[in-house]
Amino acid sequence: METTDLTPAERRVVEAFPLGEGVDFRQGDDDPALGASWGAERTLRAEVLRELLLDGPVRAGRTAGLKVWGARITGRLDLKYGKVGHPVRLRGCHFEQAPDLYGAQVGALVLSDSVLPGLTAGSLRAEGVVRITCCRITGPVRLPGAKLSGAFFANGARLGVPGENPEEAVLQLNHAEIGTDVWAPGLVTHGKVHLNGTVVRNQVNLDDAELTAPGETVLHAEVLAVGTDLHAMRLRTHGRVNLAGARIPRQLNLAHARLSDPGGQALRASSSVIGELWLREAAPVEGAVNLRRAQFDLLHVPPEVWPHRVQLDGLAYRVLTPHLPAEQRLALLEGDPDGYLPQPYEQLATAYRTVGDDASARTVQLARLRRHRRTLPPYARLWGFLQDAAVGYGFRPMRAAGWLLLLLCTGTLAFALHHPPALKPAEAPAFNPLAYALDLLLPIVDFGQEGAFAPRGGYQWLSYLLTATGWVLATTIAAGVTRSLNRQ
Repeated sequence: METTDLTPAERRVVEAFPLGEGVDFRQGDDDPALGASWGAERTLRAEVLRELLLDGPVRAGRTAGLKVWGARITGRLDLKYGKVGHPVRLRGCHFEQAPDLYGAQVGALVLSDSVLPGLTAGSLRAEGVVRITCCRITGPVRLPGAKLSGAFFANGARLGVPGENPEEAVLQLNHAEIGTDVWAPGLVTHGKVHLNGTVVRNQVNLDDAELTAPGETVLHAEVLAVGTDLHAMRLRTHGRVNLAGARIPRQLNLAHARLSDPGGQALRASSSVIGELWLREAAPVEGAVNLRRAQFDLLHVPPEVWPHRVQLDGLAYRVLTPHLPAEQRLALLEGDPDGYLPQPYEQLATAYRTVGDDASARTVQLARLRRHRRTLPPYARLWGFLQDAAVGYGFRPMRAAGWLLLLLCTGTLAFALHHPPALKPAEAPAFNPLAYALDLLLPIVDFGQEGAFAPRGGYQWLSYLLTATGWVLATTIAAGVTRSLNRQ
């Protein structure tokens, strides 16, 4: 590099590079968005920076590095497939063209507070962190297949153009490997974010982020693998959040979040395996939710957060909080768009039994049988109504005792007022209206009264009614006892 070809600004950077010292071109509190108007005293050519990074001078005993604040960078910083053994720090700078670091190897890449038309860094290898903190980037940030030993910082960044929804994702981290965190609190995107197949060794943080891509999949993170948590408290999304197949061993924290995709799926987490899902104090979800075949250890979702359409087939969870009466949870199962499915009811009943609430578990089981009854032919529905009215399908056994007592009192009173004639007066025992009614009601009990007396007329029809209802009650009680034993 011929120093005679350098501008004074560039000469300052070249002289500072081997010493690892920084060069600050800032003039007060200036805005990098206005960098196109900055003069030659703070302008650097991208080709000069490229030559410096790839083949710049080093000094024994010092760590070389590019550290610049507040510069205007003209041309394209092309480091494609380059091996840069130094950290690259270009903070608060204005880039006329999108840097190209495809396949490059760098010590660290820091572009904090800068303004760029885009960034291409697919398959980037970074020994340190990559920062686009508080950057304003109008074009796509491409980092698919990148391997970062450190973290990726995008906190406070603004990606895309407000009011636009580009076809290409504004942040692309597909199949990237992040050594520690994806740290992006306060990130704002106008366009899609892709994290498909991304591996993050520690956590993803999207607290207070706002992701906007109406009618699109705004956060596409299928088979995302996170080491610990995905924090997204107060997240606001306009478009689908797709976490199908994700692996998040601890928390997916969406407390106070607002998920919106009217007419579409606001949240898809089918086939995912997640430790805990938190939607505490979140706004009601606008759009459908798909949790088919997902697995959770804990679900903390108040009933009012769920939308009308939630797909639950195959959903498995151990604990459901906050603990509420079963009636407040059943409305969600009744509205399943897939129609009647027994598994969601069984899962909810199991969750109540896990915490020792057997009464709520029985309420859920009863609701399942009533829902199933709607799918049966008329004759089967009639039998179901009888079992429900009699003993609540065995889950309300005290109801049978009430029916038996009512029928016993009715039969006893009726036959006490009108004794039926004896079939063989000489051999018949003394008539006892209570024992006679018990003989009619209980098919397995024989007090010798039913076979000795034969009522006539309307009383004969009453005896038939008592016998038939007795059989129904006996059958349903037996079914209830069997079901209770099977549950235990």
